Amino acid sequence: MDLIFITNDPLKGAVAQEAGVDRVMIDLEILGKLERQGGLDTVISKHTAADIVPMRRVLDRSQLLVRVNPVHPDSASEIETCVGARVDIVMLPMFTGRDEVARFLDLVAGRARTCLLLETPQAFVRMDDILACPGIDEVHVGLNDLHLGMGLTFMFELLSHGVVEQIGRAVTHCGIKFGFGGVGRLSAGPLSARLILSEHVRLGSTQVLLSRDFQKVFDGTEAQARAAFKTEVAGIRGYLDELRCGPRERLEENARAVRRVVDGIVQQKRRA
Repeated sequence: MDLIFITNDPLKGAVAQEAGVDRVMIDLEILGKLERQGGLDTVISKHTAADIVPMRRVLDRSQLLVRVNPVHPDSASEIETCVGARVDIVMLPMFTGRDEVARFLDLVAGRARTCLLLETPQAFVRMDDILACPGIDEVHVGLNDLHLGMGLTFMFELLSHGVVEQIGRAVTHCGIKFGFGGVGRLSAGPLSARLILSEHVRLGSTQVLLSRDFQKVFDGTEAQARAAFKTEVAGIRGYLDELRCGPRERLEENARAVRRVVDGIVQQKRRA
């Protein structure tokens, strides 16, 4: 499974690469994001196109992924900047239909891999039509914006109630790589990272974002960060191997546990 770490800091990118992270992501998306997520407990990136080249210089094993803005009048220039800097993967967020996706794919024109960040209710409804576009390499389900768009209480309701599974089946049926959401360190979070990773294995996911919880490994010295990041990534890799080698029944039981935990969190949020 590809592990993706978001940063525009070349030092952090180098540390993540050394730890075995598959992809380092620079996040250029800003259009409409403050309106959607302002006031929520989310991170709004301050990355810029100027961050791409310095990150490209330090990555020789990990791939460089750049999330651009939704299709807009300057999309051609933005994508040309990515291609010119030898970005490996370009990600399109917040699309709602086939026309935007087709425009994005035409602009990339096969010069980098393409990843669609499926995170709007409209894209979910129009998914089959969108997936018919030639040139899509990957689809990643963005749980945060999709749950907001659907008016849900907690983003992992999309996982516990089968929405992610439905998308995953449709995407993989088309021979396209599929991933979803993010995951914290194995010891962190109200919804265990172990349960979330179990769902990735059960559903055939091939990629996951490392959540902002991983930024905490940089709270100490550089040497401590390098050691901590390696330990955390090795722990995830080892646990994924354990799940893949284990019985299917374990994955199914973990899926039921996810439903119970998510339902409990939703009830607490509603009471609050």
